[in-house]
Amino acid sequence: MFKRRLGRSNLEVSAMGLGCWAMGGPWDWLEANGSMEPVGWGQVDDAESIRAIHYALEAGINFFDTAANYGCGRSERVLGQALAGRRDKVILATKFGYVVDEEKRIVSETDDIVPRIRQECEDSLRRLKTDYIDLYQFHKYDYPIKKTAEVCDVLEKLVDEGKIRWYGWSTDDPEGAQVFAQGPHCTAIQLLLHMAYDVPQMLAVCEEHDQASIIRSPLGMGMMTGKMNRDSTFPEDDIRHSWDLRAERPTLNIQRVEAVRKMFADAGDVRTQAQIALAWIWTRSDRAIPIPGFKTVAQVKENIQAMEFGLLSKEQMIKIDEIYERSAVIT
Repeated sequence: MFKRRLGRSNLEVSAMGLGCWAMGGPWDWLEANGSMEPVGWGQVDDAESIRAIHYALEAGINFFDTAANYGCGRSERVLGQALAGRRDKVILATKFGYVVDEEKRIVSETDDIVPRIRQECEDSLRRLKTDYIDLYQFHKYDYPIKKTAEVCDVLEKLVDEGKIRWYGWSTDDPEGAQVFAQGPHCTAIQLLLHMAYDVPQMLAVCEEHDQASIIRSPLGMGMMTGKMNRDSTFPEDDIRHSWDLRAERPTLNIQRVEAVRKMFADAGDVRTQAQIALAWIWTRSDRAIPIPGFKTVAQVKENIQAMEFGLLSKEQMIKIDEIYERSAVIT
């Protein structure tokens, strides 16, 4: 199993984790104006989710990333059920920072972040059926930088109490990540990165402060898999329901994904498009740990098999950058 160190911690994790957002099923986001937006991934089968997690465990995957708001606690509960009796074999990551109504399946924002952290941690421990969290991540990506010291203070106390081992922040702001990463037990920054969206500044912060780069949406919410076309549609309870794949930008993305697929196929490389996209991330940074989502065992199997092919060559990376019309970053 291809492994990587989780930032400055002494934790060794599989180079790919499982992202458990989709596992939460349908849930809604309550906007400030009172409107509701679906932010789940449609209907999901808990039994299939558990089978997928067990398949991953048997294959050597030991890193699982979820959040309190994914399915309003459902993802954490199902993950806790799946890991029963195997807790000591995994590195478990979850997130905090929003108000979760488990009964109504609604998530909303709050200004009272700091006073709620301890209770949110206790709630996640309960749902996950564990007495400690390996990586506890701040989920509010746009939190004011000047207030993050208070967040870190509470997290350090939770470390001292043994409730959590390490912490991190899910953000795409290099300046904020730079500040947060200086926390004594901060070991990971979760960030958006995929073939169509390179973020050298964020990767540089992780390098400077010895942080793992946990890569969310490594397959571009499905766009990088090559399984979408201009006529693809999604259910009303799927966060992608509003996507117009006939618009200019999505159409260009689809064309570029196809160009990458053709480049590899012409060279006799049998990797699927999803496997190419994951290999691009591993090659882009030796700190990167992608956490692709899943609904089925088949999806997990395909993603795990990406590890068997290894990294991309320098030439392949350059050609992909050319397809996406950006300057190549050679490391």
